[in-house]
Amino acid sequence: MGYINGIGLISPQKTAETKEFLSEVTEYTSDYLKCIEPVYRSYIDPMQSRRMSRMMKMGIASARMSLADADCRMPDAIITGTGLGSVEDTEKILGELTKDERFLNPTPFIQSTYNTISSQVAIQLKCHNYNSTYVHRTFSFESGLIDGLMQIDEQTAMNVLAGAIDEMSLNHLGITRRVGQWKMEPVNNLSLLETRTPGALAGEGAAFFVIGSEKQESTYAELKDVATCINFNNSFRPGSFLPGFLGKHGLSDNDIDLVILGLNGDCKYDPVYMEFADRYFPGKARGWYKHLCGEYHTATGFGLYVAANILKNQVYPDILKLKPTNPKRLKNILIYNHFRNVNHSFILVQGC
Repeated sequence: MGYINGIGLISPQKTAETKEFLSEVTEYTSDYLKCIEPVYRSYIDPMQSRRMSRMMKMGIASARMSLADADCRMPDAIITGTGLGSVEDTEKILGELTKDERFLNPTPFIQSTYNTISSQVAIQLKCHNYNSTYVHRTFSFESGLIDGLMQIDEQTAMNVLAGAIDEMSLNHLGITRRVGQWKMEPVNNLSLLETRTPGALAGEGAAFFVIGSEKQESTYAELKDVATCINFNNSFRPGSFLPGFLGKHGLSDNDIDLVILGLNGDCKYDPVYMEFADRYFPGKARGWYKHLCGEYHTATGFGLYVAANILKNQVYPDILKLKPTNPKRLKNILIYNHFRNVNHSFILVQGC
């Protein structure tokens, strides 16, 4: 376990512009939710920024935000999770290959590799410490968090910079729409659950967290545990898994004050979340967040931002509520996410 001491988030909400927790919510009616990007010259040299892809700039900027928030100059480890890497750079390379034979621009190829963000953050910080990237589809961010917590538990790192980043492009949206992954028409994000149609609302985001071994003045919450489970042949049973997961920390289902669900508007797979909450946490407060950021492989980064801020500020905004109930206390939060009922993940966060 470790303490969330700093957060940097670039998302479809104005999270990069203000530290106030969801003080203003941005409404969209669109095919996918695109990030509201900051003025990058505040974080990256303009001459260097010209050669960087949009995803690279988002990653470096959000990493610097989190380090500044935690007042941490140099992390002992940099760990990034991404499901797809730089989609736009990959498309540029493939697009060039379909044209007449000629020398290709190497920059998009170099920037299209999955570990580009982690390496560029390290270069910007002049950090020569542990550096790793996880590309495990919707387990990518969770895998990075597990690695970071292991580094802290083994005392090989005191401050870990852990990130989650993925982007969306119109080309990728069009291709993956064919397999029913996304909504087939523009929808309103704040009325997402009322659509009752197949497919999720696509999104993107870049989130970085400074996870430390010690609590400090900037601490948001304590990251207690992270777990991933694969539903192989419909064999996964949360009822068999949860007691052990919570019991390791002396908790039971009665100790969970708020369950944050990864509902994304897909009428085929959203019922899995509701069945989970009804069966294992009846009567508990329920929240959600993907109507604010959209669905993407590392969207749980936005979910962790939400949980950490709820615990730090002791405020549960109405925009996150699935039903108009307030928990009696805000101490233990469980984030539950799944990808099309195959990859299931759990993140346990506790107030300090």
